Amino acid sequence: MQTALDQYGVVGHPVGHSLSPFIHGMFARDSGQNISYRLYDVAPGEFHARVREFFAQGGRGLNVTLPHKIAAVDVAHELTPRAAHAAAVNTLAARAEGILGDNTDGAGLVRDLCDNLGLVIAQRRVLVIGAGGATRGILGPLLGLAPELVVIANRTPQRAKALAKAFTDLGAVQGVGFAQLEAAPFDLIVNATSASLAGDLPPFPPAVVGPQTVCYDLAYGKSATAFLEWATRQGCARALQGWGMLVEQAAESFRLWRGVRPATAHVLAALKERGGSA
Repeated sequence: MQTALDQYGVVGHPVGHSLSPFIHGMFARDSGQNISYRLYDVAPGEFHARVREFFAQGGRGLNVTLPHKIAAVDVAHELTPRAAHAAAVNTLAARAEGILGDNTDGAGLVRDLCDNLGLVIAQRRVLVIGAGGATRGILGPLLGLAPELVVIANRTPQRAKALAKAFTDLGAVQGVGFAQLEAAPFDLIVNATSASLAGDLPPFPPAVVGPQTVCYDLAYGKSATAFLEWATRQGCARALQGWGMLVEQAAESFRLWRGVRPATAHVLAALKERGGSA
């Protein structure tokens, strides 16, 4: 008799564009894990009920994408410290005591920066553009690398300052408006806004980019090029899209679910080949 496959998936709205089934399908094959992974398009008003139903019927884990990462905090019975700090959840896992909520975004970014790209963040100056949910997800793990300073720059200075204040216990972090941004080069600039997807650029001074600056956009794909094209014109050292973060945060979710961390290098290569033309 064939054993029923453990059920996983990604829940979002919309979700048809998600590359998660492709990524987790490769992870499962490579690590010899027999699982089923599906797309779940769920409107915000149905999120809590549908997620609880999924786990009540024996589902083992869900990735959570827009617009549900904040709502997923409330559906979890317990949060990991990094999810609690981020106040956002991108991974739900079935546990004996209930549903565990985690946030693997920051861990995915750090793994890509340090392991895949070979960057040193300790004692470096880091600029994060934007003060939304994406920034919340990456700040804790970034500060865990002991940078000299992390500056959050946002159109609304108050949002940047409030977000920085929430993370001051983890390291040196400050929030500013774009007008108050020091016109001096940073070692790493992370674009955590969706502006580049629309071809827009936040109004920050070109002087934040120097010849040693690495510029990293959390967005990826052919349409997400505005920020990196701008950074290249300013003479940055490297301009990188967020493919590696996408794969590494997924690998961290897979490890949480299955107890094994899959290899990522060939998955990342396959994803760039497939998704880069999307």
